[in-house]
Amino acid sequence: MNNVLPLRLDGRVSIVTGAARGIGYACAAALAAAGSEVALCDLDEAAAAAAAATLAAETGVRARGYALDVARHDAVRAGVARIAADFGALDHLVNNAGVQFVAPVAAFPEAEWDRVRSIDLDAVFYMTRAAWPHFADRGRGRIVNVASVHGLVASAFKSAYVASKHGVVGFTKACALEGALAGITANAICPGAVYTELIAGQAKDLAASYGGGISDEDALKRAFLEKMPTGRFIDPREVGALCAYLCSDAACSITGAAIPIDGGWSAQ
Repeated sequence: MNNVLPLRLDGRVSIVTGAARGIGYACAAALAAAGSEVALCDLDEAAAAAAAATLAAETGVRARGYALDVARHDAVRAGVARIAADFGALDHLVNNAGVQFVAPVAAFPEAEWDRVRSIDLDAVFYMTRAAWPHFADRGRGRIVNVASVHGLVASAFKSAYVASKHGVVGFTKACALEGALAGITANAICPGAVYTELIAGQAKDLAASYGGGISDEDALKRAFLEKMPTGRFIDPREVGALCAYLCSDAACSITGAAIPIDGGWSAQ
C-alpha cells in the first residue's frame, strides 16, 4: 500500500499575482508542472498572457494571463470572480506582487509609503478576502504569501517594505487560525536575495557606483549577499518548488508558518 501523500496538484486551480516574471513566474511554473491550472495575474497584461502561453505549451495545463491591479479592492473583487468563473473553481492563492522603495525614515515620501503598503500588504488582504469563499466552498484552500526575509528581520532605509512584510507574516498567522477547521492553510515564504531580472539589471550601475574596477558579478554580490552566509543568490525556482509543496496535500498540517529561504540570513 502506498502511504506517501501526493505532491501532484492535478484538478486544482491556482492564482498567482505578479506572475509575469521573477518569483511569481517561478511559482506559477512550479504549480503548472505539478498539474495545477494557473491564472497568472500582473499589471502588464501582455506579459502575463505571454507567460501563460509559455506555461501552457511547456506543461499542457490550462494557463491564462489576466491584467490585475491588486492595490484596488474593486479590481481584485471583479478579477477573482472572473477567474473563478473562467476556471470553474479556485484552490490556491499565491500573493507575490510587490514593490520596494528605499529612503531614510525622516525623508520617506508619504506617497511612496502608501504605494508600498497598498501593494505589499493591503493587496494580500484584498486577494485573500476575495478568494476565501471559493476555498470554503471547496472545503480546502492554500494561501501562500511571498513575504521576505524582511518579514522576519529589518534593514535600514526600507521602513515601508519591512513594515509591510512584517504585516504579511502577521496576517498569514491570523488566516491560518481562521482557516484551520475549514481546510484552509496559510503560510508565508520569506526569501532572501533572489536572482531575478530586476537584480541582474542593476549590475552595471552598481559596479559604477563602487568606482569601477569591479566586475558586474562582484558588484551584485557586494550589494546583495553580504547578509547571506551561503554567499549565493537564491534561484527563483527554489521558491517556486517550496510554493508548490505548500499547496500540496503533503503540507496539509503546515499552516501559520513563516518559512525562511534566505541562505541563513535570519539565523544570525
